[in-house]
Amino acid sequence: MNPIIKFAALPAAAIAGGTAFLVAPGHYTEAMKAPFADRNYAHRGLHKKDKSVPENSLGAFQAAVDAGYGIELDVHLTADDQLVVFHDDTLKRVCGVAGRTDDKTLAELKALHLHGTEYTIPTLDEALDVLAGKVPLILEIKRGKQAKRNALLCRLIRERLRSYDGPVCIESFDPAIVAWWRRNAPEVLRGQLSQPPKLYYKNSSHLTGFLCGNLLTNVFARPHFIAYCIGKKPFTVQLCEHLGALRACWTSRKWEHENGNDMVIFEHYRPNVWFEAK
Repeated sequence: MNPIIKFAALPAAAIAGGTAFLVAPGHYTEAMKAPFADRNYAHRGLHKKDKSVPENSLGAFQAAVDAGYGIELDVHLTADDQLVVFHDDTLKRVCGVAGRTDDKTLAELKALHLHGTEYTIPTLDEALDVLAGKVPLILEIKRGKQAKRNALLCRLIRERLRSYDGPVCIESFDPAIVAWWRRNAPEVLRGQLSQPPKLYYKNSSHLTGFLCGNLLTNVFARPHFIAYCIGKKPFTVQLCEHLGALRACWTSRKWEHENGNDMVIFEHYRPNVWFEAK
């Protein structure tokens, strides 16, 4: 090789190798993967578009179990250190009242109703009682406003899952939470939720959006699967998948998203329970 060409190729090779190191996924076994792959997951349970069966309600979880779907749900830590299933950081959209979810006690949250129905905010225990190990669960861990309490949130979830007889994997938008599970529960399949960098900019800095949207935080979290927003994926996300990360997508409203994914989080249609990943 021409020495000049050889020299010029070195930086490119170094950049490619460094990028691959940063975004590489963690190692998982087939036994860890098996309960979760090639499945459709009801987003926040099998809830109804008219909200008569609300998202993240016991009714939505029971409907998903009855249909055989996997379930995706969200867990917050309350002000009195209890685990509740609820998506938003604030209560306005779903419960019609002001305030943050993590500022309320369990009793205060239990007094609220979901979208004006008879359903109330379930605890994680209540949700797991409905699942009863019958279908796989993707448990999203929601970051609280106080970062120092996220470790407690993770620890309480881990302690609860020790006595649960059913397949559960975890995911979070917060790479520090995913990294906690890498350090403290490496046997649990863990996923990094992410989306294109520009979608982070509304609530985060450009640096955070760049790092998280391109999975450059994988270097310390080493997720087993990437749950990426449906749409065009940056090169770094594609590289992570090429290096072996399981592929999850959210939130699907079309059958076609089964192509190119191992796990599909869906809502408002009725796909098959299982599919063949391609």
